[in-house]
Amino acid sequence: MVPRPRSSRARRALLAVLVTAAVALPVSGAARPSAVPAPAPAALTPLGAAGPAELDARYAAGREEIRAARDMAARHGDRRRAASLTAMARPGRTFLMFDGRDGGRGVEVLGDLSRARRIAVLVPGAGVDLDHYGRSRRGAGALLDELGSGSAVVVWLGYRTPAMLGPAAMTSGRADEAAPGLRAFVRELSAATPSARVSLLCHSYGSVVCARAASGLEVADIVLYGSPGTGAGSAADLHTRATVRAGVGGDDWIVRVPHVAVPLPFATVGFGTDPVSPEFGAEVFDAGDAGHSAYLERGSVSLRSIAGIVAGTAGGRHA
Repeated sequence: MVPRPRSSRARRALLAVLVTAAVALPVSGAARPSAVPAPAPAALTPLGAAGPAELDARYAAGREEIRAARDMAARHGDRRRAASLTAMARPGRTFLMFDGRDGGRGVEVLGDLSRARRIAVLVPGAGVDLDHYGRSRRGAGALLDELGSGSAVVVWLGYRTPAMLGPAAMTSGRADEAAPGLRAFVRELSAATPSARVSLLCHSYGSVVCARAASGLEVADIVLYGSPGTGAGSAADLHTRATVRAGVGGDDWIVRVPHVAVPLPFATVGFGTDPVSPEFGAEVFDAGDAGHSAYLERGSVSLRSIAGIVAGTAGGRHA
């Protein structure tokens, strides 16, 4: 018997995953966090400068939005969401924006943004919302500690992330929705901190978001890690002057996801070329044996590599 081509097997595997996810989605969707009500936030004016007074005013506004969402969640009877928001509203937590609706959006700053010489903007992937935000913040804290003084880390949860098990995680629809907001935020941040070195760190499905937003962004690096692909055939197709870097951990299950793009009547499923492959053309960094959710784990090879990129001290090699 003639063996099937590898590309055919990959397409079959990806379609099998899609069918499985389509079945799983209605089950997992019964308790979606988007069902928790929250008030519409007040409109924000652009952050003209990242001085202490301007930032304090923005952080105070974010804290009030979080408290209003907490109170509404408590009245709704959702103790888990209310507890999450109580923690977010504590003194010392600093949000540039917050919107508790539809699973939640937020932009949290760790470190002193007004004095930062290097800034990392973290873009999370599938399954991250207000009820599953802790790991992203812990990773941001570990990165800030690794970078040391003169640094800030911003967690940009600025979009409706797809569920981990669901068709939306295998198509670019949510990324297409998110990209204009990410592009606007990075431009606003860069204008407010003109002397800082800004790097965009894109985890998992967040790498699809970053790819959609990349063109024209004035950032030093676009870092793709734990990526299922970006929807672009190569780093050059991102149309960015930033250095595009990619890494994948040895224990990351994403390495078993087929790197194909299958056109279907409703969408293209899959994100094509593997960012760590030679044909993509990114500079590949050492991610050690990181698992999918452990790239920013304290003491890890991947954390040190990513911190070196943000600090501007990392070299790189082409895949």
